[in-house]
Amino acid sequence: MTRVEVKTRDPAREAYRIETDHGAALLPECLVPTLRPGTRPSHQEAYEWIARHQPQIIRAVAALARGDIPRRPYDLITLSSSW
Repeated sequence: MTRVEVKTRDPAREAYRIETDHGAALLPECLVPTLRPGTRPSHQEAYEWIARHQPQIIRAVAALARGDIPRRPYDLITLSSSW
């Protein structure tokens, strides 16, 4: 298995910049559920969600790197150039 490393949050894009062995990507905050309706997830909630969904995120980024479309809802992830 590969890794998912959270680099930073991109407030303008409302996404987390992540990096895997397959490439860099933007993971939209809307994928991360929150316990507070109408709010964005806390960093703690986001990091915990990313850790729990690491295999799915890795598969999605790998699919994007191959030119494939990942399964929903991970099809919202987009590849990004390294930062």
